[in-house]
Parts: sequence; C-alpha cells; structure tokens
Amino acid sequence: MNLLHFLQQQFQPALQDLAADPAPYLAMVKPAQDARHGDYQANCAMALAKELGRKPREVAEEIVRRLPAGNWLASAEIAGPGFINLRLRPEWLAQQLPVISRDERLGVAKASARRTLIIDFSSPNVAKPMHVGHLRSTIIGDSLARLFRFLGHHVVTDNHLGDWGTQLGMLLYGYKHFRNEEALKSDPIREMARLYIHVRGLMDAEQRVSGGVVSGEWSEDDEDAGSPLTTHHSPLTTHHSPTPTNPVAEAVRQETAKLHAGDPENVRLWRMFMPWCLEEIDRIYRRLDVHIDHTHGESFYNPMLPEVVRSLLERGIAQESEGAVVIFLRENEPPALIRKKDGAFTYTTSDLATIRYRVETWHPDAMLYVVDFRQGLHFKNLFEAARRWGYDKVELEHISFGSVLGADRRPIKTREGGAVELGELLDEAVARGRQVYEQTRSERAARGEDVPDLSAEERQQIAEVVGLGAVKYADLSQNRTSDYVFNWDKMLAMDGNTATYMQYAFARVRSIFRKSGEKEERFRSDPPEVSLGTPAERALALQLVRLSESLEAAAIDYKPNLISAYLWDLAKAYSNFYDSCPVLKAESATLRQSRLLLCDLTARGIQKGLELLGIQTVERM
Repeated sequence: MNLLHFLQQQFQPALQDLAADPAPYLAMVKPAQDARHGDYQANCAMALAKELGRKPREVAEEIVRRLPAGNWLASAEIAGPGFINLRLRPEWLAQQLPVISRDERLGVAKASARRTLIIDFSSPNVAKPMHVGHLRSTIIGDSLARLFRFLGHHVVTDNHLGDWGTQLGMLLYGYKHFRNEEALKSDPIREMARLYIHVRGLMDAEQRVSGGVVSGEWSEDDEDAGSPLTTHHSPLTTHHSPTPTNPVAEAVRQETAKLHAGDPENVRLWRMFMPWCLEEIDRIYRRLDVHIDHTHGESFYNPMLPEVVRSLLERGIAQESEGAVVIFLRENEPPALIRKKDGAFTYTTSDLATIRYRVETWHPDAMLYVVDFRQGLHFKNLFEAARRWGYDKVELEHISFGSVLGADRRPIKTREGGAVELGELLDEAVARGRQVYEQTRSERAARGEDVPDLSAEERQQIAEVVGLGAVKYADLSQNRTSDYVFNWDKMLAMDGNTATYMQYAFARVRSIFRKSGEKEERFRSDPPEVSLGTPAERALALQLVRLSESLEAAAIDYKPNLISAYLWDLAKAYSNFYDSCPVLKAESATLRQSRLLLCDLTARGIQKGLELLGIQTVERM
C-alpha cells in the first residue's frame, strides 16, 4: 500500500465541504519532519483558513472532527497556528506487515495508468574509452529505467551513440597515419583508444599554436572536463574554421567529410572500427550491470536528415537565412541551425530525426533525456522546435544533473590532465572495496566476532559488489541536480549513508536467519502476527510500510536519491531495533517470530531498494 495516499484519502471527506477543490490541500499531507511530533503532518488548515476567511486553528479543529472513524489513527493533535500532527496506531501498522510480507512486491502496487517511457542515457562517443564524465548519465538513467519498470510502466532505453562525427574523422586519420599493426592484432580496442588520444593531442597542439578551435562543430574540452557531451547532445557552437596552421585538423575534417559522402574506403574502415569500439563500451555496461534495449548511433539517423529539413521548410517552421536553414525560436536569441551553409546537418537536426523515429516506432507518452545540466539550452531549443513540428503530445523532459568533482572541487582529471577513464575508476573501486572489506574483517575477528570463512572467490565477489556499489550509491544518493565531490573514504565507509552500510545490514539479517535455523520462505507464505511493543519496533514497522510512497516520490521527481534516502531511514531504524530488541533471544517464541518477520522485511526492503539503484547484495560479508 502507499501509506501517504491512504492518509490523503482519509482527509478527502474531511475537506470535501470545506474546499471547492480538495486536491491542493490533500497534497499538504506529508511525512512529519520530526518524529517527535508524529508520523505525518497535515498543513492544509492555514491555507484553507485564508480561503475561508476563518482562523487557522478553528479550521484545523473542524478538519480533525471530520476525519472518518477507523482503527488507523492513534491521535490527531493540533500544534501552533494549525498544524495537524498525525500518529498511527501500532496495532494498525502491525496488521499491514503480514500483508506486505506475502507480497513479492512488498506492497508496491503497479501503476494504474501504464505509460510508455523512452529513456535516453549514457550516449558516449564510440571513438574513445568512456570516462568519468559518462558515469552519472549512465547510472542515473539505468536507475530510472529500473524504477519505472518496477512501478509497472513500459520502458524503452535507447543509447544514442556519437558514431558519425568529427571523432570518427580523428580515428580514420590516426588509423591511416599512425596505426601499429601488431597492437591492432593483439588488442584492437586499446589501439583505437591510443590512436584517438594521439590525434587529439596533435590537434590540441595545433590549437594552442593557432589560437583557434580545432573543430567547426564541437569542442571536446567540455567533455573531458567531466561531462558526457556527445555529438548528438552538444549544442552547436560557432568556432574558428581550421586554418593552414592546422593541417591535422583540416585532414581530420576531410576524412569526416569523406565518410559522410560515402567514400568506400572510409565507410569500410568505419564498419571495421565499430565492433571494436562498441565492445569496449559494452564491457563497461556489463560490469556496471547496465542493460540498454536499443543502440542507435548518429549514423542510423543520417539518411533521415534531408527529409527532416524538407518537412520543416514546407511547414514554415524553418527558413533560409544567409544560405543556411534555421528555426527562429525566440526574439533576441540566436536561431537553431539545422542545415549549415555548406549543406552539413547539425545536432539539432539529428535530434529532431530521433524524436520523429521514436514517436513513430514506440508511441511514447514521454521521452527522458538524462544529460548534464550544461545542455539545458540545447534541449530547450530542441523541445520547442519539436513541439512546433507537431510533436506536442509527447512529454519531453531534460533530466539534468551536476558534475562529478575532485577534492579541489574541479572536474576529476588524471595527473596528465585528461579525464579519468571509467574502466580504470571501476578497477580502483574494486581494489579499494577489497581493502576495506579485508580490514573490517580483521577488526571484527580481533574483537571476537563471528567472521564467516570465505573462499578467495567469494572475497573477490564481495570486493566487486562493495566497490562498484559504493561508486553507484555515492552518486545516486546525491540530488542529481547538484555537483558532488568524489571521495573514496566517504563512499566506502562502513557507517553512514553508503552502499557498504546497506549491504552490511542486509548480510547481517541473513546471518540472523542462518543462526535461527528458520527459512525465510515461511515468513512470506504464512507470516506470523506482529507485535510492536517497543518504540524501536514501531519505528521500524513505519519505515517498512513507507516503501511504496518513497518509490513513487522518486518517480515523480526523477530523483533516485529519494530511494537512497528511504534506505538510509530504514537502515537507521533497523540499527536501533537490532541494538534494543533481541531477536533470537526474545522473551517468547511469539515475539521471536514477530521480530524475525521484521528482520526479513528489512532485508527485502534493502535489497529491493539497492536493486532499483543497480546495486547488488551478498549473503555474507
């Protein structure tokens, strides 16, 4: 059940005759900020009193009198000018837990109105290794896909790769002039990365000498600063054209132009490069446990672009201007360029073709673009152009996010100044996860605690789960619109709001069941009655019932951090319960069964929440 929705429904008859439209006032029923004042709080009396011309406290008293009778409410107290503090009956909470325990979805109902959502995320350029700037888009997008699928919606994930732009010209030029045949045979993926980096270095050197920018379409300085700018998601920016002092840049431009013109040799090489490049990207996705339904690069949409421009011109949405084709969107602002003077198309053109293809193929209710905040203007222009073009029935959302920063609060870079490769970051995460686990294991053994005897393979699995989970959770526990500082020690801490802490809490519950000799399945098929005789038991029960409302709140705001906030509250409530309420040595067999059920529901809640964040658990730690 969704506890918040249940409480709002109880207020519906109380507000029905007081407000012409109760909906805005029902939305003012929310979880209490301070548990000392109650479980939930209704703040509608003040706003309603203003509309009715009455005293807020008087209106609050009338609302409380009008609340329907039932066994759910322990108290409704009026505080201050008219706040209504609600406290639920422990007996009523206890009745909800066996119901949730029988449900494999833990009481989370599927959406009554199923929507089709397309989630566009990750979107790296194929010519080079993924770096830390791709981390947030990849794991935020994956988490949203997991969440909406669990809530019962139809989700299509679509990875729009940069596989047709200047970066391919750089790879073509590098292959023709600098390739190492032996390296290409032994490890083509790394040789592709080396060639890209080498040519990029040559172009950067030219740029420093000439004072210009190497590309007439895009600047990778932003991308390497830690943001996943891909060619299809980058706003068009006017830079200086390559000059005679930039021979490498000019050669790269020519190789790109030849590819786009269908030059047989360049097309052949492009087709040879693509499997190597895609395998490197897929390797990262496999390690992160990220699954994407469809992968369509810019090359897929390239044949559609002339028709896009023709349609926009015919419908009067676009017009010719100084030899180019543009869309004027707002006064005193530059227009959106969709075809340049030389006949080349732009990122906006490709993105419009993408919108048309997705609408005609999947008929979505919404498209979510999980791309960094710096692309805000591009998406504002794109969405406005799409609506004018007739795609005004589909919801278009830019799910923006901040940057990953180093200790100096600048985008993370290597000592050489380049962006940190994502594969290397994940390797270090696993190594640090192993170190933290082994240290914690030794400390527990020294204190005389029961430490499981694990094989080397099991320890390595724990290191993978802990290390990768730490990186994901540290990101997803942040408000996605904010920057955050990447801190290994903080993200791998065994206490506090970290994946490691959640994973350990899960493993601790599993340990309790192993010692108890009980099977978890029995508590799910035939759950015992629950007793909430202590404040710690009641507080834990309240958190267990709140899972559904927390997931729905995360979906409404597209914010996975609301899931991690729920997990943190649940883990804290369980820790207090564990410290104050003996489970295996409970005073009676009945109480032991009740507390085992609380333990099992806690483990299931933690596991489900982490799963929705793309984070795994282990049975023993």
